[in-house]
Amino acid sequence: MLTIIDKYILKRYLATFSVMILLFIPIGIVIDVSEKVNKMLENKIPFTEIAIYYYNFTIYFANSLFPIFLFLSVIWFTSKLANNTEIIAVLSSGISFTRFLRPYIIGASIVSVFVLLMGFFIVPAASEGFNNFRYTYLKGGGKEAMRGDNTNVYRQINDNDFIFVNSFNDESKTAFNFTLEHFEKDKLVYKITANRIKWNPKEKTYTLYDYTKRTVGVLNDKIEKAPEKTKAFKFELEDLTPVVYIAETLTLGKLYDFIEKEKKRGSGNINTYMVVLYKKFSVPISAFILTIIAVAVSAMKRRGGMGVNLAIGIAIAFSFVFFDKIFGTLAEKSTFSPLLAVWFPNIAFGILAVYLLRNAKR
Repeated sequence: MLTIIDKYILKRYLATFSVMILLFIPIGIVIDVSEKVNKMLENKIPFTEIAIYYYNFTIYFANSLFPIFLFLSVIWFTSKLANNTEIIAVLSSGISFTRFLRPYIIGASIVSVFVLLMGFFIVPAASEGFNNFRYTYLKGGGKEAMRGDNTNVYRQINDNDFIFVNSFNDESKTAFNFTLEHFEKDKLVYKITANRIKWNPKEKTYTLYDYTKRTVGVLNDKIEKAPEKTKAFKFELEDLTPVVYIAETLTLGKLYDFIEKEKKRGSGNINTYMVVLYKKFSVPISAFILTIIAVAVSAMKRRGGMGVNLAIGIAIAFSFVFFDKIFGTLAEKSTFSPLLAVWFPNIAFGILAVYLLRNAKR
C-alpha cells in the first residue's frame, strides 16, 4: 500500500522524467533540422515525409537517450527535496533510507516496463523509418549506402544452398554475376549461374539473364541454358545483400528468428545482431541502476546546492553512455563477447550504485 510520501515522490519522479523528455526532444529536433535543412531543400523532400521522419526521430531519440533523461530528472527533483530539507524530515520520522527508496524503485519499474515494450514493438518501426529517410535522402550514396558493403556477397541460405553475387543495385533490385550451388551430403548436385538476377516484387520471383544450370551426373553433366529465365527461389531479396541496420527494425520475435537464420548461414554480422538483441533487455535494467545512483548522489544537501549534484550527475550519465557505446562498438567490430559488452556498463555502474547507496545510508 502506497503512503502519502510514496505517492508524492512517485508523482515527482514520473512528472519530472516526462517534462525532461518534453524539454530535450524539441532541442534535439531543432539541432537536427539545422544540420539537415540544406539537404532537405536540395532534395525537395515532401513535407509529409519530413513530418513522418521527425515522428520517428522523436521515438528513436527518446529511446536512445532515455538513461540520461531519467538520471538527470531524478538528480533534479531529489536535489530539490534535499535542499528543502524534505528528505531529512522523512528520515527523521523513523523511515529508513531503504524504505525511502521504495517509490523510486516503483517509478523505475514503470519506466522499465514502458521502455521494454517500446523496444520490443514500437522502436523497431521508428528505427526503420528513421534510417530509411536518412539513407534515402540525406546520406551520401543514398539507398546504396543502406546496403553496406554490397560487393562480393557470399551467403549460406540453408543447409544445402549457397549463393554468391558480385554486386547489387538497390534501385533496380538487380544483382550481378549470380551463382547458386546446391549440395546434398557434401556433394555438388547442381549449379546455377547468371550474368544478372532481377527481383520481381509482384510475382515474388527472380528473372535470370544469360541463365545456365549445370546438373552433375555420374558420367556426364547436364547443361541447361537460356537467354532469360524466371524462377522462384527460397531465398529473399535481403539475402543478396542485407540492409546494414536490419536488426534494429525487427520486433523481438522476428529478431530471434532472424538471428537463428543468420547463425545457420554463418553470417559475419552475428555480433552486431546480438548487441541489438541484448540491448533490448539491458537498457530497461539501467533505469534501476541509474535511479539508485541518482538518489545516492543527490539525497545529501550540499554546500554548492543543486549545481554540484547536477554536475556530478551529468558526468556519471555521460560516462554510462560512453561505456555503453564503446563496448557495443567493440563487440560489433571484434570477437569480444556481445553479452559481456552490452551488460558491462550495467555491471560496473551497478557496483558503483551499491557503493554509493551504502555511503548514503550512513
